[in-house]
Formats: sequence, structure tokens, C-alpha cells
Amino acid sequence: MIKGKNKCDLNTCFLCRFCLKDWKPAIDVNKKNLKLNKGQQVFKEGDPVKGIYFVYSGTVKIHKKWDDEKELIVRFAKQGDVLGHLGLGGSGYYPVSATAIEEAIVCFIEMDFLESTMNVNNAFVIQLMLFFASELQESERRMRNLAHMSVKGRVAQALLSLQEQFGVNKEGFINIELSRQDLAAFIGASYESLFRAINELLAENIIMISGKTIAINNGSAFDLFRIQH
Repeated sequence: MIKGKNKCDLNTCFLCRFCLKDWKPAIDVNKKNLKLNKGQQVFKEGDPVKGIYFVYSGTVKIHKKWDDEKELIVRFAKQGDVLGHLGLGGSGYYPVSATAIEEAIVCFIEMDFLESTMNVNNAFVIQLMLFFASELQESERRMRNLAHMSVKGRVAQALLSLQEQFGVNKEGFINIELSRQDLAAFIGASYESLFRAINELLAENIIMISGKTIAINNGSAFDLFRIQH
């Protein structure tokens, strides 16, 4: 991780979007811009909490250990999203890890400045609370899916969710490149189970694949919705 002087626009990330305009000069002084290469960690599970991060560019996966050899990807964070907020209370340690899946820039602010920001910026606090509530609902839904949904259903749900979050590129493919290992970790399945489910969706002409990108064929979103239910 490289501490750089990359200048963000003070408008893109979660903090800058919801803080007072007059507070932005203070953010500019107190933030640190960190450049990450693909595969570099922002923080790892068990690290002491030193502050909170906001994604300025690139994509980061948030994941935690499943067992000694496996991981579960909790979510993906893109430009404007929050990282490290799960470490704000409780033990004082990050309960998850965050790793760049492509070159990324994140902004970091220390706890003292975060507390000052929260004391001054009511709108930011409200939006952070709403974000926590939304993430809790999503976490509960995913845990229910892991317990009751087939692997094929979880693949369908994941593809619809990723398309909603990242959109599609000009060729119509979901605008995120994921290894099959990461996709398996996102749906909580083995690589072999994911491989079989993907092949079934390909055979049914519901999806197309090009390298590490996947497209939902025209008219097939309903098919995926039906599969996940």
C-alpha cells in the first residue's frame, strides 16, 4: 500500500457526499490517500481499528475466514463506498478483511477525526446509520440464502445483485471481473459446485461468459429471478 498525494475531488466518497460543504477543507487536511495494487489488503481480519476508509476508485472485496482454507466474501465495495465501519464498535479489531481486486485508491481518516466529523455533520451520521441498517438486512438475507437456497439459486441471485451494483459495460457484460474462486466465495459454495451451476446456466442460454466477465442474456433476468426463488 502506497501513501500517495493523489488528490480526490472531495465529492465522490461517502463522507464527502454527506458532510457539510464547510467541513470539506478539514477533510482535505486530515485524509490520507492510499494507492493499492490488485491483491493488496486495505486491512486484515484481526487488525486493530485505527480509522475508517472510503473507496475513491477501483473495487475492493470485503471477506472473512470461513475455515483454515476458505473465505466468504461479504460484499464488494466500489467508488464512493465505505470500508472498515464494522470495526467501529465492540472489540476494537476489524472483524473482516478488505482486499483490492483491481488497482484502487482509498481515503483513510483516523478515529479522532471521524468522531469530530460525526459531532458536526448530522446528515453524515444519519446516512451512516441507514447504511448500517441496509447492510444488516443484506447480511441476514444472505445467511438465509446460504441455509435454504440451492447453489444455482445463489449464483442467480449473485449475478442479479452484481449487475444492479456495477451495471454493464458496452458489450453488455457485468462491469466487474471476478475469478471463479471469488465468485464461489461470494455465494458460499465450493469451486466445483459453482462450476456445475455455471455450466447449467450456459447450457440453458441464460448467461454468456467472456474471460472473467459474465453477461445475462437478453430476457433472461426473469429466468434468474425465477431460479433464485
